Amino acid sequence: MAKSKDIRVIIILECTSCVRKDVNKELPGISRYITQKNRHNTSGRLELRKFCPYCHKHTIHAEIKK
Repeated sequence: MAKSKDIRVIIILECTSCVRKDVNKELPGISRYITQKNRHNTSGRLELRKFCPYCHKHTIHAEIKK
């Protein structure tokens, strides 16, 4: 049976402090992580503390649209 509604969706987390520094989004310099979330348990936008190799510290990474 095929799933009609995907409960787990793939999301992209992006560093919020790199975006605030007005880094060009097309150039490498914004830390991004790819992960999954359960749509039923977490209906809002996801924010996690992850390591940013460009800031050299742990920062808040927020969910962005695909």
